[in-house]
Amino acid sequence: MFWVSVFGRKFLGYSFWVAAGGVVKRKVAVKPLLTFKQRIRELTGRSGGRSLRAVVERLKPYVQGWKAYFRLAQTPQVWRKLDEWMRHRLRAIQLKHWRRGTTIYRELRALGAAHATAHRVAANSRRWWRNSDGELNRVLNIAFFDRLGMPRLA
Repeated sequence: MFWVSVFGRKFLGYSFWVAAGGVVKRKVAVKPLLTFKQRIRELTGRSGGRSLRAVVERLKPYVQGWKAYFRLAQTPQVWRKLDEWMRHRLRAIQLKHWRRGTTIYRELRALGAAHATAHRVAANSRRWWRNSDGELNRVLNIAFFDRLGMPRLA
């Protein structure tokens, strides 16, 4: 009889890792993570002409199904990072929908942003991805996406 290591092997989209104390835990394999991100990119194209609510409704079944399938994974930090990345992507879509600096400023102020925050974001109105992180997190925060019905992985 011989022993075969489970590390480096995949089974039904899962692989394994060693946590503190030598405990072996389950994680989502690399390929399904890359596939998930690619599919989210396809579902959240910035040139789709849909409202943010429509984009979230389109994302919801895929994210919920993926979460249900990989619910046994023991990697809470990976779930948090994926949640952050999806919200970052949705913020970029919202900025692109608002397009002009004056519209961005007006909409952020209506959502309760401080003058300085709205001004800084609106001043760089064409840098959607860069602007969708940082100060915009305080305005388009987790509660904002919860109200839209965006499911969380974590």
